[in-house]
Amino acid sequence: MVRMFCPKCGTLLSVRREQGKVVKRCPNCGYTEEVKSPSAIARVTRKRTEKKPGVVAVSHIEEGLPVTDEECPKCGNVGAYWWIEQTRSGDEPPTRFYRCVKCKHTWREYA
Repeated sequence: MVRMFCPKCGTLLSVRREQGKVVKRCPNCGYTEEVKSPSAIARVTRKRTEKKPGVVAVSHIEEGLPVTDEECPKCGNVGAYWWIEQTRSGDEPPTRFYRCVKCKHTWREYA
């Protein structure tokens, strides 16, 4: 199980590399926990696209994201990683992204 919130104060833990180890640290109370399996933590690397300024493109996602029973529109496999991003203004609902666990096809769903 990947703990994302501090067990002491409930603040979202940040992941960082300290002294050659990957640790999760609470920015509020200082709680620290070593990550046993760094691949279990979802990492999203973002970069600005050149064509549309202000648009963020997801370029790499490690397999550590939660899985749901969505059907892939490309290969028909049932099972996809998912994550949510606020791609539009703050008063609009967030966008759900899915990535097939089999063929790695990525698609989005607007709420």
